[in-house]
Amino acid sequence: MVAAVRVHKVGGPEVLTFEEVDVPAPGPGQIRIRQAACGINFIDTYFRQGMYASPTGLPFVVGNEGAGTVTAVGPDVTDFAVGDRVAYVITLGGYAEERILPAARALKVPDGVDLAEAGGMMLKGMTVCYLLRRTFKVEKGHTILIHAAAGGVGQIVCQWAKHLGATVIGTVGSKDKGEIATSLGCDHVVYYRDEDFVARVKEITGGALCDVVYDGVGKTTFPASLDCIRPLGMFVSFGSASGPVEAFNINLLQAKGSLFATRPTLNHYAATRPDYEGLANELFEVVRSGAVRIPVQTSYALKDARQAHVDLESRATTGSSILVP
Repeated sequence: MVAAVRVHKVGGPEVLTFEEVDVPAPGPGQIRIRQAACGINFIDTYFRQGMYASPTGLPFVVGNEGAGTVTAVGPDVTDFAVGDRVAYVITLGGYAEERILPAARALKVPDGVDLAEAGGMMLKGMTVCYLLRRTFKVEKGHTILIHAAAGGVGQIVCQWAKHLGATVIGTVGSKDKGEIATSLGCDHVVYYRDEDFVARVKEITGGALCDVVYDGVGKTTFPASLDCIRPLGMFVSFGSASGPVEAFNINLLQAKGSLFATRPTLNHYAATRPDYEGLANELFEVVRSGAVRIPVQTSYALKDARQAHVDLESRATTGSSILVP
């Protein structure tokens, strides 16, 4: 038996239950890992709330990201061996001391990347990779807007987009968060609680607006974000921290400048093994180069998962947070 955090009924942070669960020997196509770190992400709260349904029903172990060391392999697994350092993402069951993992979703962690760092960066880092390199390919000369620039995804976007040569505009909620965003490459910080972010974007760009807006906030920043985008630019909605974007008339995109709008997910960009490995390898490469740093900002004991969710949903955290089994 190992310690884990399970959901028996959907709801608020109080439904997270710290208990013992049985972890069997790995079967065909599976590996068992002892986890060094379990990543904490907003998607975990969506599963906890029932916004996303667990594919295995109730109860389920929450968590979609982690890293650790292989302790056993299934009878037909040849790509991994006991002792390998691995990480994974978009595989429910992460908040646990040990877990069974499909070998097809395991990724070898290269030398130079710490397991604690890997455990908290795969979901956010691979998300940023597809956002900047697949959904809209950011290049030198582009101007981008990233909402919640001091958040987990936002911090990585600031660094990676700046590395690519873009001008980065970021919205934040406080001076402290503004300093964080600026230190990570954000060229212009907008304090959304005190300023009209649309007016500030127009002022910053001299009316030229942005090539792309990346929005993980959702309800409270839409449709105003559309007014920050140049004609033929793109609106990328990748999260719903303030609630989902409500249904809207698609003709609004025409009225705002023949805009493109998309709601991508990592599941689709990493659906095949080559795509999954490709995103991970790009992430590992940019981290190992030093161009992007993803340090763990906050660590919690596994038993404190409830508090971790409270802090995350109240915007009390910045950057990467992990649970340590």
